[in-house]
Amino acid sequence: MDLSVTLNGQTHDLPLKNPILTASGTFGYGVEFASYGDLAGLGGMVVKGLSLEPREGNPTPRIVETVSGMLNAVGLQNDGVDVFCTQKLPLLPWQETAVIANIYASSAEEFGRLAARLNDEEGVAALEVNVSCPNVREGGVAFGQDPGMIAQVTSIVRHAAPGKHIMVKLSPNVTDITVMARAAEDAGADSISCINTLLGMAVDLQTRRPSLANVVGGLSGPAIKPVALRCVWQVARAVKIPVIGVGGISCVEDVLEFILAGAHAVQIGTASFMRPDCAFDLVQQLPEACERLGITSLQELRGSLQVD
Repeated sequence: MDLSVTLNGQTHDLPLKNPILTASGTFGYGVEFASYGDLAGLGGMVVKGLSLEPREGNPTPRIVETVSGMLNAVGLQNDGVDVFCTQKLPLLPWQETAVIANIYASSAEEFGRLAARLNDEEGVAALEVNVSCPNVREGGVAFGQDPGMIAQVTSIVRHAAPGKHIMVKLSPNVTDITVMARAAEDAGADSISCINTLLGMAVDLQTRRPSLANVVGGLSGPAIKPVALRCVWQVARAVKIPVIGVGGISCVEDVLEFILAGAHAVQIGTASFMRPDCAFDLVQQLPEACERLGITSLQELRGSLQVD
């Protein structure tokens, strides 16, 4: 069957050979996973978050395993956008599969500068805007917790990168995620990815200290899948632009459940820590799973969840 998907945006479409993408922060820059499968066979790769300047991240320990998941407070460690463009991007098969650059910043203006830098890179098919990071000029409030801030950042990125598909990644740590999704759509987003991690913490009973040096971190993995499914279902009904499901996807049935709930594509995240070849395997397993479940078209499956 035809596994290809097109994310039809308001300004730019993003064609994918299949709906399996990798999630930012879990797949490195892509090249680290080349020995586990064919990078060109994936629907797309979302590389680890990029900032204007190199960033060391948070002190250790910054990853801890939890029941059905993990907590991370890596602190968005990366080599900076220039190193990515000159040293990492040329090693990726961007001519064959979509490379999506996840970007984050501490001010709306900085988002614009970062987007403008990447707009000129032929090998970058799209930008995924991480609005879960704090706005230092607003006292550390996360951009993604205020629809006005989401609209401002999305609009600035849209104008700074007129040649790219703009995807906005939403946080679940809000009262109503549909309000945030509509703010991004109204400001010019081409698609929505959801969800980012849930805020959580773990403690060590022996030391009586937090397990993470940062005290709190982002919860990911199978534990958050029900929340992610709910958010995808709500957002897909609230906006007209495509939705990409993220959160706890580790098997082919998970992929199809997200599409049933309304997702055009999915991102594989924490599962890649458990099985580095997971995303590659899901690409291979998807046609057989569709045949087994009587699914003849991903387009017909999408959003067909019966709730009445």
